[in-house]
Amino acid sequence: MNKKNKSLALGFGILGIIIMILPFFAGPYARIIGRAVISYMILALSWDILIRSGQLSFGLAGLFGLGGYISVILTANFGIPGLLSIVLAGVIVGIVAAVIGAAVLRLRGMYFAITTMAFGEIFKIIMHNWKSVSGGPNGKILQGALFQGDSNLGYALMLILALLVILLSEYFKRSRYHFALTAIRDNEVTAKSGGINIYTTLVFTFVVTSMVQGIAGAANSQLIGFVSPESSFNANYTLIPLAMALLGGMYGTWGPVVGAVLLGVLGEFLKLYIPYGHLVVYGLIIILVLLFMPQGIVGLIKRYLFVDTGNDPLPEEKSATKKELSENE
Repeated sequence: MNKKNKSLALGFGILGIIIMILPFFAGPYARIIGRAVISYMILALSWDILIRSGQLSFGLAGLFGLGGYISVILTANFGIPGLLSIVLAGVIVGIVAAVIGAAVLRLRGMYFAITTMAFGEIFKIIMHNWKSVSGGPNGKILQGALFQGDSNLGYALMLILALLVILLSEYFKRSRYHFALTAIRDNEVTAKSGGINIYTTLVFTFVVTSMVQGIAGAANSQLIGFVSPESSFNANYTLIPLAMALLGGMYGTWGPVVGAVLLGVLGEFLKLYIPYGHLVVYGLIIILVLLFMPQGIVGLIKRYLFVDTGNDPLPEEKSATKKELSENE
């Protein structure tokens, strides 16, 4: 990375840190809004990790709601502490995802997408009708929200979860899984001939991203102290993270992060003026982004601000070139 790129990366990093810690100094309302934005950011990041393989999932709301219900039921029915129930909810959602993934990850394209959406609806119907455990249509209320409703601690918890998911996304971006997922997305036949076990890689990625979505739902439900079929499985938990990832830019960590911050803040502003129509504005934004900048905002920033060093010679290549020139002289 050259000097200009390092300076720009440092500048954007500092700006990101300031934005993330700003709600701590801006009052309880800003922290609650920030908590919601981070929930969507975590969902957008986990969705982006799976889409790097080319598999489009519409099951975000289902897994988010399932995690929330499991966590609240563990606390309300079995007395398990809130933080431990969040971890257990993630594990249980991961087991459920492994069973589902083993059955449906042989499907591709819209078949897989529609199947994941259907499972979300199935979870919702189960919770709606299983009154003795889930509370039925009225949902379930905890005796007290996690941290007794302290907005500072609640925001700190979501911030820590977001940082962990960012690290997870970077691991997938920089490890061998990046090459495996990219190869599967580009051409499955070539990937298979290269020794990649497509089925195992997809199931593993689906389980990991589902656990993240379950933990996000569990943490959100513990912090508000309530779950219900309509709120926990709301379609917004699928549509808004997708819009955030598309706006920021797919196939990387920072696109969903930037998209979540921009669209999250814009969404709160729009709700004040058009409370029943802000989703229409979301839709228009996404259409314009897909038409005019398909690589998202991060792709645009990289294109016009950062210097492309992809073709720069390596240091040893530079030394060899200098030596060759000196010999010719």
